[in-house]
Amino acid sequence: MTILKILQYPNKNLRKEAKKVIKVDRYIKKIIQDMFETMYYTKGIGLAATQVNIHKRIIVIDITKSRNQKLVFINPKLLKYSGSIKMQEGCLSIPNKFAYVKRYKNIKISALDENSRYFEIKAKDLLSVCIQHEIDHLFGKLFIDRISENL
Repeated sequence: MTILKILQYPNKNLRKEAKKVIKVDRYIKKIIQDMFETMYYTKGIGLAATQVNIHKRIIVIDITKSRNQKLVFINPKLLKYSGSIKMQEGCLSIPNKFAYVKRYKNIKISALDENSRYFEIKAKDLLSVCIQHEIDHLFGKLFIDRISENL
């Protein structure tokens, strides 16, 4: 596995919109492995492919302290949302900066997993926030863009 270089703000490539993954092949699976390795190495809880200069709609997440519940979302799509939550967020692409961001408390999303299987998942609280944060990256949006939206 490989530790990938994480783009740092204000790198313009963080603003690129990721393209849909057409086929989950060996190349995509290798990207996912490397993304997990990079996320764990940097002590993150989520990582979008955009952050490692790969402009494909892939996010990886593991919010557990034990680091043993890997979640992969390929071509994630928000289906439903409700409520609101304001939580302090940080970002591997914007080191040592934190801010409270308002997001949906409960979400339902669809995606493909690393084996091309379609699934839907409901998430709340921290997992919901993390998924939304990473999906934003796929569309060139950073958490700092949302700070003014919360004032």
